[in-house]
Amino acid sequence: MERKSKKRLSEKDVTVVDAKVAKQSVFGTALGNAMEWFDFGIYSYLAVIIGKVFFPEISGGFQLIYSFATFAVAFLARPIGGIVFGLVGDRLGRKKVLAITLIMMAASTLSIGLIPGYASIGIAAPILLLTARLLQGFSTGGEYAGAMTFIAESSPDKKRGFLASGLEVGTLIGYICGSGLVTILTLTLGSDTMLAWGWRIPFFVAAPLGLVGLYFRSKLEETPAFKKMQESEQEENKVSFVYIIKTYWKELLISMGIVLFFNTMTYFEFTYLPSYLTEQVGFGESKGLVIILFVMIVMIPFVILSGYLGDKIGRNKVIVAALIGVIALSIPSFMMFGTASIVPTFSGVLLLGIMCAAFEGVLPSLLPSLFFTKVRYGSLALTFNLSTSLFGGTAPLILAWLVKKTGNSMAPAYYLMVVCGIGLVVMLFFVKETAGRSLRGSKPAIEKKEELHTLQPKQALWWKEEIEKP
Repeated sequence: MERKSKKRLSEKDVTVVDAKVAKQSVFGTALGNAMEWFDFGIYSYLAVIIGKVFFPEISGGFQLIYSFATFAVAFLARPIGGIVFGLVGDRLGRKKVLAITLIMMAASTLSIGLIPGYASIGIAAPILLLTARLLQGFSTGGEYAGAMTFIAESSPDKKRGFLASGLEVGTLIGYICGSGLVTILTLTLGSDTMLAWGWRIPFFVAAPLGLVGLYFRSKLEETPAFKKMQESEQEENKVSFVYIIKTYWKELLISMGIVLFFNTMTYFEFTYLPSYLTEQVGFGESKGLVIILFVMIVMIPFVILSGYLGDKIGRNKVIVAALIGVIALSIPSFMMFGTASIVPTFSGVLLLGIMCAAFEGVLPSLLPSLFFTKVRYGSLALTFNLSTSLFGGTAPLILAWLVKKTGNSMAPAYYLMVVCGIGLVVMLFFVKETAGRSLRGSKPAIEKKEELHTLQPKQALWWKEEIEKP
């Protein structure tokens, strides 16, 4: 052991990552994620109006539930899209798939703005809306997992958390742009005009956004990890869906457990909360929208800080602290909502928003570290989308149903506490710390050759301790 510790490292023991390419990867992938969440933002902020346009014959309280049900049903297609795009991405490359998913997302979002309302074409209207949402779900099934994989494989080990947090900055910017656009339109056009035709405008914006994102993604290079895998493989990677499940079932379950609390919090904060403030707290649509909008702006530096802290002190510590924070602060936050006053309500939304920001800053670098290169995209796409479909996309529907069924406006707080309690068990007992370590089965990734002397031999060789399963 003593001899190994004195071994000198050479360039062949590491992968040198081009810092400029890494930053381009963050920007290109974050744009696609912004596109995805631009759609989520406009849909969730327009949920009440969409319910009136496409489900006018249903009573007011259930219009919102039907609107969210249409939102949630699209998540049924996400695991299918994840499996298809994930396996293709592991075989042919990450870059090609990310270009396809972006085009599909932009086209399906644009199509929603073109669908006539129920008053014009009757039952065909909600059917077409459902079809567009299913296409969105299929395309987004390959989007986020591919973006996480791309950034993780393009980043140096010491900065992976910080750079990957840029993906969630894209989430927030996309959501802020979407929700901000809806807010501005609501304030300038008024409720009647928004109901008549103004709600369509945000969906039309998707087309030019998609073209801009596609341009920047076309400039990206394939990830260093994938290139090295292709060089070392004697033949094309033919990993199958069945192989992934049989070989990596434990990692798949851990990943699903992490995504459970991650996306429940994300979809609660971004998708359900605007409608909750309108329906349960009694805020006007504009007031609730503005509160969420400002909270999202404040969250951006906390996302970046969380990614940075994850690299410095450990990703697990940041996530565990945030989980405990949600459990402790959920009830106080909802009590603040109950005051129906702006300052307490803003404070309550901000408290939960900061906890959500901690998840967003760290998890895009943690999740890819669970899997080897040849199955990373497919495994992430499967687990992320399956867990999102079961627990994330359905969260607004479940929360709206819980409030309606129990008559208790605190029900969402209890739901968040239970979910984060499960997450705490997963993190404490099943997730190893990965900060500063290379991706599984990959050599350490450094930014400059000069960093070689800062690495201990065990850092360069630890990945060999876990030989990839055949």
